[in-house]
Parts: sequence; C-alpha cells; structure tokens
Amino acid sequence: MSMINDAFASIQHSLGTEIGVSDWQLIDQAMIDAFGTVTLDRQFIHNDPVRAKAEAPFGGTIAHGFLVLSLASRFAFDTFPKMEGQVMGMNYGFDKVRFLTPVPCNARVRGRFIAKDVVQKSETQLLQTSAMTVEIEGTSKPALVANWLTLAVFN
Repeated sequence: MSMINDAFASIQHSLGTEIGVSDWQLIDQAMIDAFGTVTLDRQFIHNDPVRAKAEAPFGGTIAHGFLVLSLASRFAFDTFPKMEGQVMGMNYGFDKVRFLTPVPCNARVRGRFIAKDVVQKSETQLLQTSAMTVEIEGTSKPALVANWLTLAVFN
C-alpha cells in the first residue's frame, strides 16, 4: 500500500501544475472519414470536402468534436507518467467538456494537462482529475477544454 500512498502524495503535491504536453497529432481526411464510418456520423461538414468548402463557413471539412475528444487517450500515452506499482489506468469520464473551436482537416492538435484533484477511492485505486486543453497548432483558441477523470489502479 506504500506505493499508492507515495503516488497519492506525489499527485497532491503537484496539484495546480502542468502534468505535461503531448506530441502533435495530425487529423487528416482519412482519420475523419474513418471516425465518421465507425460512429455513423457522415455529416457533410466532416466527410464531403467539396460540399463543405462550398456550403460550410470553415473553408473545408472539420474533425468531429468527439474525434478530437477521443484523442485524449493518445495524448495521455504521451504525457502521463506511469506511477510505481500502477498496473493500469482507466478512463473514468469527463466533466465540463466544451468544444470551442472547430479543427480543420489537416490541422495538428495536442493535449495539455494540469493536475486538478486526486481522491483515493480504495486501497488500490486513485481517481485523478486533470484539466485538459486540446490546442490547435497555429491557433490561440483551443479546440476543446474538459476536466478528465482517470482511475489509476495499483497492485
């Protein structure tokens, strides 16, 4: 149980500070199309470049908001340190998700995380809340902001 106590103390000590920033991830039309196929969301602003350019105010197709949100897992792999004794991490949910700026096709995005809270749920589980901002390369306004809850499970 010492490992979970050490992890809890370490996270508590880091509250309010940046956990890290992920690598950039390209969102191209192939990714957008694949996401639309899997989720059955084939709205033209995502999957029809010609029509989107002609009819939508974005100058072309944009990524699905849920595609951008789902990249949180990718960003976490780049960013969150594995804690000693941790056997896995699980998505526990999101609070206050806001989609602020559409992500144009062929843009690059990355995740930035700040430690907000930690709660010990059991002798083997820590629930961490992180403020997540998804940034669009070359744009000052983020694609989205959310509070992400993740469960760290220890042996």
